[in-house]
Amino acid sequence: MTVNPPAPALTRRAASLSATVPVSGPSSLSDYAVSPLGMPVALLRDEVRVAFLGRTSTEDQQDPRQSLLRQLGNSKTAIPESWVIVAHFYDVESGRMELEARGQGTDYERFDIPIARDGGIADLLDEATHPGRRFDVVICESVSRVARRTFEGLSIERELERAEVPLFAANEPITLTGSRAQRILQRRINKSVAEYEVLNTLEQSWGGLCTHVREGWNIGKPPYGYKAKTFRHPNPTKAAKGQTKTRLEPDGVRGETVTQIALWRYHEGLGYDTIADRLNADPAKYPPPVPPGKERARGAWGKTSVYEVLKNPKYTGYQVFNRRASRSRRGKVNDPVKWVWSTEPAHEPLIPKWMYDELTARSQARRGSRDGNTRNAHPETRRTYVLRGMMFCGCGRRMFGNHRHNAAYYLCWPRNNNRGRHDRYAGHPKAVYIREDAVLDAVSRFFADRVFGPQRREILAADLAGVDDRAARERQAERERLQRVVADVARRQNSILRQAQDGDPDDPFTKALRGTYNDLEAEKTAALTTIAQLDTADETEPGRPSPADIALLDALPYLALNLADAPEPLLRRLFEITQLGVRLHDDSDHVTITIRLPADQLPEIAHAAERITNTMITTQETPAQTAGAACVDAVRAPGRIRTYDTRFRRAVLYPLSYEGFPA
Repeated sequence: MTVNPPAPALTRRAASLSATVPVSGPSSLSDYAVSPLGMPVALLRDEVRVAFLGRTSTEDQQDPRQSLLRQLGNSKTAIPESWVIVAHFYDVESGRMELEARGQGTDYERFDIPIARDGGIADLLDEATHPGRRFDVVICESVSRVARRTFEGLSIERELERAEVPLFAANEPITLTGSRAQRILQRRINKSVAEYEVLNTLEQSWGGLCTHVREGWNIGKPPYGYKAKTFRHPNPTKAAKGQTKTRLEPDGVRGETVTQIALWRYHEGLGYDTIADRLNADPAKYPPPVPPGKERARGAWGKTSVYEVLKNPKYTGYQVFNRRASRSRRGKVNDPVKWVWSTEPAHEPLIPKWMYDELTARSQARRGSRDGNTRNAHPETRRTYVLRGMMFCGCGRRMFGNHRHNAAYYLCWPRNNNRGRHDRYAGHPKAVYIREDAVLDAVSRFFADRVFGPQRREILAADLAGVDDRAARERQAERERLQRVVADVARRQNSILRQAQDGDPDDPFTKALRGTYNDLEAEKTAALTTIAQLDTADETEPGRPSPADIALLDALPYLALNLADAPEPLLRRLFEITQLGVRLHDDSDHVTITIRLPADQLPEIAHAAERITNTMITTQETPAQTAGAACVDAVRAPGRIRTYDTRFRRAVLYPLSYEGFPA
C-alpha cells in the first residue's frame, strides 16, 4: 500500500469530475485530499461558487477600467469549468495601505467599470465569516493584487483560511487533491517577489527624485514668494515629447514680503501673531498666501502661514526635498537630517542662510513665548513680568516668573516639565532663582552707561581693546595662506594644461602630467574646503564691531535716569527693540547682559528712550532749584541716523557681566 501517493495529473475538466464525492463507498481521493490540511469538502463537488477579488491603483501607469477587466478575464480562464463566479469584490487603491484602511475608498466611482461591484476587500472578509456567504473560494489574478506587502497579504489569507475559504491565484496551479506544502512554497515565493518588485521600484524612483533635487530642480508647487521658471527637459527624448523642468525665481512683491518677515523676526524678535498682524494691516503691500485648495483660503495672514515661511529652507537659495513624510506618516515633518539638499544654491535667496540658521536656533529658545507683556488670557493670571522671555538659566532653559514674599523672581525648575527624562539635566540644581529688582538694577546701569551714557564710546573702545581676538586673527592668517595656495595651484594647473595640449595622449610624459594635474586638483579642493570651514567659524562667532558700527551709537540720545523706575510697558518696549537677553551663569551669581542695536531700528530705540524720559519727568516732582543739577532731558548726541542699505546687516552686539546678585 502506497502512503501519501502523489496527486494525479488531471486536466481542468477531469479534475472536477474525478473528485466527485459518491453517496457511499470509497471516494478515490488522495491522502492529501482527506487530510486535515486538505481543501474544504465544498470544493470537491461539481459546482463551486467563486468570488473574484481585484485591485488596481490610480498611481499605476494603466487604466483601472482595463486592468480590472483583464484581471477578471484571466481569473475566469484559470478556474475549472464547473466553477462559477457569483460575486465581484474590487478596489481602486494602493496595495501598500494598512489592512485597516483597505476597502474604505471611493476612487472606483471615478471610472466607468462595467463589473457589478459587491464591495471591497473589507466587505469580502466580512462576508467570508458569515454562515450564509455566497461563495466557497476566492480567485485573484495574482497575490500582488491582494496586497503589495507580505504582512497584509498573509493577514488576508489567514482570515480567509479561518473561514475555510481558500484563496487561489490565476498565475498559480489550481489543484484540489495535491500537496498543499508545494502550493504554499510557490505562494510565498510569489509574495516575496511582489514585495521586492514594489520596493525596488520605489527605491529607484526615490533615487531619481533625490538626484533631481540635488541638481536644483523644483518639485511641486513653488513656495510663497517664488514662481516657477520653466526649462526645456535636459533629456532630448523627453524634451521632444514636450516635457520640462522648473527652477524657482523671486515673485516680485511676495518675495519682498518673505524678506520682510525674516527681518522682523531677526531684528525685532517678533512672534508669529505680531508679524501676521503687521502683514494684515497692509494686504496690498503684503499679499496673503493662497493654499493649494483655494476653498481653504482665508484672504489673510495667520500664525501658521508666517511659521511656514520662516521654517522653509528653500528661501536660503537651496533646493530642499523630503521635509515632510507626505505618504508614510501623513505629512509629519521629518527630522532635518533626512532632508535632501541641493549641492549648491539653485535660485536667488530671499533669506540669507546664516540668518535662517540663527532664526532656527532662536526658535527653540522662544518656544511657547508670546510677544508683548500683556497679561496672560488665563483667568487665574494676576501679574506680568517685565523680563518675561528674556531671562535664561546657564543650562539654556528660559526662566519663568514667580512671585513670593512680595517680590518678583525668575526661576529655572527643570523637573517641572521634563518628567520621564531625569538624565537630561543631570547635575542641575533642583531650582535656580534670581530677584527681578536686582536684575533690573543691573540692566538699568547697563543702558545708562553703555547705551545712553556720555562715555559709551570710550567704554566700548576699552572693552574691545581687552577682547582676545587671537583666534580670529589666526583664522584670517590661515585663510590668506590657503588663498595663496589655491592661486599657486591654479597657476601650476594652467601650465600643465598648456604642456598637455601639445603632447600625445598615450605618451608616458603626458599621462604623468595628467596625474600631477589631478593631485593638484585634490590639493586645491582640500584648501577650498578648509577656507569654507574658516568662514563658517567666523559666521558663528560674533564679529568685532567696525568703526561704522561703533559710530551708530552717536545716533542715540544722552540720558541720565534710572530705568528701573520707568513704567513697565515702556521699559518692556525698549527691551524688545534692543532684543535684551540676560543669562545666569552656572553655579555663580554672574549674569551676562546682551543687546542688539540694529542700524534700521535706531530711530525707534531713541524714540522709546525719549518716551521713558518724558513720562518720568511728568510723573516725578522735580524742584526748580535742582533742575540744573540733575539733567534728565533727552539730549540728541552728535551724528545722524545712517541711511545706507541695512537689509541683511548684522546688529552690533554688546555683552557685559555683573556679580553679586542675591540668587
